[in-house]
Amino acid sequence: MANTKLILFFFAFCFILLRSTAVDIISVDQKVTDDGNDTIDSSGEVFQMGFFSPGRSKNRYLGIWYMKILPRVVVWVANRETPLTDTSGVLSVNSIGSLVLSDGTGSVIWSANSTGSVGDNTTVAQLYDTGNLVIRNRNDGDPTNFFWQSFDHPVDHLLPTQKIGFDFKKGLERYLTSWKSPDDPAPGNFRFGINNNGYPQLIGYNHSNVIFRIGPWDNVEFSGLRFFQPDQSFIPDSALNKEEIYYRYSVPNSPVVVRLVLSSEGVSQILSWNDKQKIWASNLNSQQDICERYALCGAYGSCEGSKAGAGGDRECSCLKGYEPKDPKNWKLGNWSEGCVRKTPFSCGKGDTFFQFIHGKMPDTRNSTYNTSMDLQQCKTACLNNCSCTAYSNIDVRQGGMGCMLWFNDLYDIRDYDGPGLPFFVKAAASDASSRTKRTVKVIVPLVAVMVAILLGVFLKCVRRNRLLRKKGITDVKGSVRDNKREELDLPMFDFVIIARATMNFSLSNKLGEGGFGPVYKGTLEDGQEIAVKRLSKQSTQGLDEFKNEVSVIAKLQHRNLVRLLGCCIEEGEMMLIYEYMPNKSLDAILFDPELSKTLDWPMRQNIICGIARGLLYLHQDSRLRIIHRDLKASNVLLDHEMNPRISDFGMAKTFTGSETQANTTRVVGTFGYMSPEYALDGTFSVKSDVYSFGVLVLEIVTGKKMGRYYHSEYSPNLLSYAWTLYEEGKLSELFDSKTLESHDKSEAFRAIQIGLLCVNTYPEDRPSMSYVVSMMTSESELPRPTRPGAYNFKSSDSMTDPLTKTWTTNSISLSDFGPR
Repeated sequence: MANTKLILFFFAFCFILLRSTAVDIISVDQKVTDDGNDTIDSSGEVFQMGFFSPGRSKNRYLGIWYMKILPRVVVWVANRETPLTDTSGVLSVNSIGSLVLSDGTGSVIWSANSTGSVGDNTTVAQLYDTGNLVIRNRNDGDPTNFFWQSFDHPVDHLLPTQKIGFDFKKGLERYLTSWKSPDDPAPGNFRFGINNNGYPQLIGYNHSNVIFRIGPWDNVEFSGLRFFQPDQSFIPDSALNKEEIYYRYSVPNSPVVVRLVLSSEGVSQILSWNDKQKIWASNLNSQQDICERYALCGAYGSCEGSKAGAGGDRECSCLKGYEPKDPKNWKLGNWSEGCVRKTPFSCGKGDTFFQFIHGKMPDTRNSTYNTSMDLQQCKTACLNNCSCTAYSNIDVRQGGMGCMLWFNDLYDIRDYDGPGLPFFVKAAASDASSRTKRTVKVIVPLVAVMVAILLGVFLKCVRRNRLLRKKGITDVKGSVRDNKREELDLPMFDFVIIARATMNFSLSNKLGEGGFGPVYKGTLEDGQEIAVKRLSKQSTQGLDEFKNEVSVIAKLQHRNLVRLLGCCIEEGEMMLIYEYMPNKSLDAILFDPELSKTLDWPMRQNIICGIARGLLYLHQDSRLRIIHRDLKASNVLLDHEMNPRISDFGMAKTFTGSETQANTTRVVGTFGYMSPEYALDGTFSVKSDVYSFGVLVLEIVTGKKMGRYYHSEYSPNLLSYAWTLYEEGKLSELFDSKTLESHDKSEAFRAIQIGLLCVNTYPEDRPSMSYVVSMMTSESELPRPTRPGAYNFKSSDSMTDPLTKTWTTNSISLSDFGPR
C-alpha cells in the first residue's frame, strides 16, 4: 500500500463520485453581463467563474479559477479562441438550453453546444466544487446526469476526478492543450493526451512531434516515472475497454489542492498548494532532466538517468545484445543513430531474451496486447514472430497478468532504480553463449592480472598516503567512506597532466584566488579548456571543504551548475578540475563600471532566471536536497553564452528524506548575503539560500554591491535602500534609467519586488524557489514583501560581532564563530 501511494505519476488517475455541491450560474431567460469586475455571482467553496483579462492582455475571457488562491490560477477558459475586445460580453442560456456567450452586438462568441436539453426554467448552468461547469436539469436527482460539462473539454489543466482519454460512446477525445502564452489562452503549440495506437500511453507533443512520453500504465504506476509525493494520498483509476480509455486521479478527504498543468512552454507539472507558505510546490516536472527527451538514445538505446548530465562518460548505452550503429558519433555524444543487433535473429528457438528490470518501457505505439495471456505464453508468441522485438506483462498486480508484444525498433527507454514491470528484449542466442565463452577464456588470466594490479595499487597507495600525511591529508575517497558517504565515481587526474595543462601553474594562467586557494586556466592535450582550483598551503580551508565540494557537486546534473570534471590528489597536492567558464564570474562584470554596460536587461534577466533554476534543482529536484550556504555574485560563473553556473560548493550541506532545517555552531558564508537566522542563531534551511538569492537579484538589477553600498544614514545598505524606495514608489531611482528601455522597467521593478520577497526577515515569509521561478515566468500579481531582514544593518568591509566573534568579509567565504 505504501508503494502504491508513492508510485503515482504525473497523472496518477483515479475515481471518486463528483460532489453534489454546486452553485447555479444562470438559467433560461437570465443574462449576465461583463461589468469589468471579473466575477460572476458564482462563488462556491473552491472555484469561481467570471470574466477576466490574462496577464497584460486587454481581451476578455470567460473562465474558472480557484476562489481562495492568489495569484489567480485559471483552470478553464470558454472562449479561448474568440476573445471579447471589451466588457460587452453577455452570458445566457438560450431557448434550447445551451450556454451562450455573446458580444455587445448580439453575435455568438462561444457556445456550449449542449444537446438533449430542454429550454425551460429547469435547465441551469452550475459550477461544481470540483471545478466542473455543467448544464443539467435542476430537477434531475442524479447530479452526474449532464447535458454538457466542461470536464469533457479540458484546456491546459487536469483537475481531480477529470478524465483524459477517449469516450467512444460520446465520440470524445479529451486532451490538454497549452496556452499560446501567459497573456493569450488561445491553443498553443503543445498538447498532452493518450495515444491509443498499440497499448495506450500518455504522450506530450509539440505540434505533431513527440517531445516526451510517459511509460504505459501497469495498474499501479506509470513505467519509468518518479515524482515528489504531495502531502496526501492519490487514488488512481483507469479504464481500457470498448467504451472508454482514460486515466484520472483524485485526492479524497484531503485539504490539499492539487492540479496538473501543461504550460505555454510545453512543460507538464503536478503542483500542490502549500497554504501556509502560499506557494505552489512542484511534485513532478516533465522536463526534469535530459532523459525526459523523447528517444534521446535512438533505437535500442537506454538513457541512464543516474549519469545524465553528471559528467559521466555517457548518458546513453545500448541494450544487451546490441551495439552502437555509429560508434564514432556515439563516443562523441551523438546517440541519435541508436543501436543495432550484434547478431541477426534466427527467428525461432535460436533466439533468447535479455531481461530489463528497472526501466521505462519502450514506446508502445508499435505494440499489441492481450489481457488474457500469461508471461510464458507471451514469450512463446514473441519467439514465434520474427518481427517481435520484446515482450512484457501489462498488469503488475497478482504476479503479473496480460501480454504486450513490441514489433520493429524499440525507442525511448530509460534506466532507473525502482520497482515496476520488467520487459524482455529479444537477442540472438549466440550473444548470450559468446558472452559465457569469453568469460571462461579470460577468467584465469584475469585473476593473475588482477592480483598483480592490486599489489601495484596497494604499493602506490602506501606511497601516496605517506606523502599526503606529511601535509595532514588522508585519502579523500577513504575519508568519505569513513563518514558513511557514498563512494564517488570521479575521474582522478595525474599531477603531471595538470601541471602541463597550466604551464606549471604559471602566473599568466592564474585566473584569481579565493579562500580555498588560487585558480588556474589550463588546456588538456585534447584541447579541452579547464579551470583548476588548487588548495593553497596557507589556505584556511582544507580537507573538509575539499571532500564536501567533491561529494556534493559530483552528483549534480543541471545546466545552471558548474560541472566538476575530476580531482587530483598527488605529490602533496589537492586540486579540483572544472569546466572552464570563459566569461569568468558575475561580480567581475556586474560591478565593473565599464563591463557592466554590456549587461543589458535581457541578459540580466536570463542570469537571474538561470540562478533561480539552479537553486530550484538543488533544493527540490536533485537526489539530495542541497543548501549552498554561500551564494553570491563571485560564486556565479558565466559560460560563453553568458548563461550562469552556480559554483563553489565547499560550504554546501545536504539533507535526506524529510530533513529541511539544521543548526550549526560553525557559521560559514559571506556577510551581507547571510540570512538573519543563520548569521545570528546558526539555523539554516533552503530559505537561507532564498535570502542570498534575493540579495543577488537586487545586485544584478541595480548593479550595486550589497557589502559596499551606502546611500544615507537612513538607508545604510542596498536592502534597506531598495525597501525605502519600494515603499515610496520610487524604484526607478535604484538604477540608471539609461540602461533600461521603457518597456524593460516594469520587468525590472517586478524582479526587485521578487528580490525583496526573498529577503523577508522571517524564513516562513520567504517564497520557495519553485514559487520564485513561477513568479519570474508569469505575469501574475505578486504578494507584498515585508521589511528586509538586514533593514537596519550598516555593512562595511570589516565587521565585528558584539560577541567579539569574527565575521567574514565580502571577499572571503569562510569563518568560524559561535551563534548567539
